Amino acid sequence: MQLNKADSKINRSNQSSMVLSNETQELRSFLIKIINLSINGLEKMFDVKSHLFCFRAKRSEDGVHNEGLSLRYTIISLMGLHKFESCGGKSNINIRKAFSYILEKPDRLDNIGDVGLLLWLCFLIEPTEAGYVFKKLRVKSLMNRYKDAIEGRTMELSWLLTGLTYLASYETKNIKELKSLAEGIYEKILNNYGGHGIFGHVKKSSYSGFFRSRIGSFADQVYPIYALSMYSGVFRDQKAIEIGLKCGESICRSQGEFGQWWWHYDASSGRMIGKYPVFSVHQDGMAPMALFALGKASGKDFSNYIKKGLNWIAGNNELNVNMIDESRNAIWRSMYLKKTIAYRYELLSLFNLNTQVDNRNLSVLYEFRPYHFGWLLYALCDISDTKNERSLIFK
Repeated sequence: MQLNKADSKINRSNQSSMVLSNETQELRSFLIKIINLSINGLEKMFDVKSHLFCFRAKRSEDGVHNEGLSLRYTIISLMGLHKFESCGGKSNINIRKAFSYILEKPDRLDNIGDVGLLLWLCFLIEPTEAGYVFKKLRVKSLMNRYKDAIEGRTMELSWLLTGLTYLASYETKNIKELKSLAEGIYEKILNNYGGHGIFGHVKKSSYSGFFRSRIGSFADQVYPIYALSMYSGVFRDQKAIEIGLKCGESICRSQGEFGQWWWHYDASSGRMIGKYPVFSVHQDGMAPMALFALGKASGKDFSNYIKKGLNWIAGNNELNVNMIDESRNAIWRSMYLKKTIAYRYELLSLFNLNTQVDNRNLSVLYEFRPYHFGWLLYALCDISDTKNERSLIFK
């Protein structure tokens, strides 16, 4: 297989010798395109002075402009760039320098989610530093200090569990302490599980907490799936993979006609209740990342669901809109409804009433964020390796 000049960044030595079907070649070409777009996009979203990525880039009449800075999005973006470079790619961003800048002031992190992401990043780039970050941030007392910990937010707890699990797989010296901490976070995540394949957003603690504990976003499903898949392997916990598998199967059953990964789910029934917004990062980043990990841990193949989700961003969707804009190095953020309309649909869905969405009410959000490219790279950039379990997508 010969790659053109635009594909040179992701060129891999084993690609030319692979015998692929026409469908697989088309998919491979598509993946190369969005991977290279992501690298180019991240390079334009990086602020050299601060060593941080922007919060978002928005389209306007005179082009695309970066807005704000985000430490969280920087950590996720560095994860993706590291995965890209570990696959033989090369970017113009000095990953280690940006990583070192974050480590200089780890106390800037003020929530358990970012702490978990930083531990995760440390394991990937320099696992010897993870112990330093662990002590510097007083991880053992995190659960009593930060709002997301006190509320028991599923997504952030899952990031922390992933970080602790990866650290435990490396730090054999402190394995008992790390296992104890990981087990505690694991139990808190399970407290948010509704028993029907769906996680709620937070723990039950108040009237508002009760409602939010019932309704979980797509993020509240995929990050626990990934965390439980990793946790089950490191700590040999069968229950973890069983729950992760039920969650994965639930979101796959609810996947839309065009491969949409829907937004809101009811933990008390296991049903999807809110369709929009549909985020592009769910289609090409978060869902593939979680389902590949789950597939490896469980032995079940989710490749058809992954491929269907990828087709959505390429224009096989309800508006026939290609969400990829190569000229701007963009993958547009989402298709969405006005909030009042979206809430009405969700309320109707809760009572099992008609929730057919009128596509005329849908709009495309013309902005994009660096973490999208980070998760895309983390999930997909090593997919062409035939020795990698992720080659299942090419069946």
